[in-house]
Amino acid sequence: MGFKTMFTKPNIVRKRGFVLSEMLIVMGITMMLLAGLATFTMFSGRSFAALFNYVDLDDNNRVAMDQFSRDVRQANRVTAFGTDYLYLEDSDFVALKYDYSATNRVLTRTEKGVTTVVLHDCDSLRFELGARNPMGKFGVYLAATPATAKVVDVTWVCSRTILGRRQNTENVQSARIVIRKQGT
Repeated sequence: MGFKTMFTKPNIVRKRGFVLSEMLIVMGITMMLLAGLATFTMFSGRSFAALFNYVDLDDNNRVAMDQFSRDVRQANRVTAFGTDYLYLEDSDFVALKYDYSATNRVLTRTEKGVTTVVLHDCDSLRFELGARNPMGKFGVYLAATPATAKVVDVTWVCSRTILGRRQNTENVQSARIVIRKQGT
């Protein structure tokens, strides 16, 4: 058995590159993924901002309602009122004033010359006075004067904007508070 040595040309390995159409497809898929990621990021950011606004409005409204309820319950009487203001005489016979400014969107509380903002970002606010039903039935009817007032109804709506647009971050509060110290 004889061996023959044969020389052959070495195999030339062809290196292949991306074809232009393949490159365009890869770039298109990458752009779609990046656009999806950007959309998700923007949606998540907006959702977190809306959630933060809602929680913050709810906290502010709760604190304001607690302060207002405490003041009304402990008041001796109502001295004056309108749909956007309520003036009380507190248990120490000191004037206590609540004023709503629609232009500034704030509710302020003034006592002994010190004014504090109780509520901000308030779109609307309305005070109404009521008296107990003289017929002995449960219920309240609208009072004609502060002298007959026994019940204070307050309703307000607060909202904020997210990135310059008013979003679904409204918070509506409403309460009926009885003045405890006044007779009738």
